[in-house]
Amino acid sequence: MDAHLPDRIEALLRLSAHMRTASMPPDRRITLQQRQRLRHMLQAEDARRAGATYREIATGLFGAVRVAAAPWKTSSLRDTVIALVEDASRMVAGDYRKLLHRRRRCTSPR
Repeated sequence: MDAHLPDRIEALLRLSAHMRTASMPPDRRITLQQRQRLRHMLQAEDARRAGATYREIATGLFGAVRVAAAPWKTSSLRDTVIALVEDASRMVAGDYRKLLHRRRRCTSPR
């Protein structure tokens, strides 16, 4: 028994439900927006490792029309893609473990 017991129990409950119904219940620890960003991070990391430029990654993720809508050097999409690649690199290097644990409220002593 340790601080990760609630995470383990939730994982077992989800596995049990999956085995009974053949459908996986949604993981409520990650929002839809977080899931989308994680997917974009992994796609950006894969593309970067394959030699794609940031502009090519942005085109693949957001479409050529959006990328062409603003000058690339000052585009917010450029900053977004760079952040996605940097965050994905950290995640691949070991930060992914944070996804396995639920967020806990910080309790400060009074």
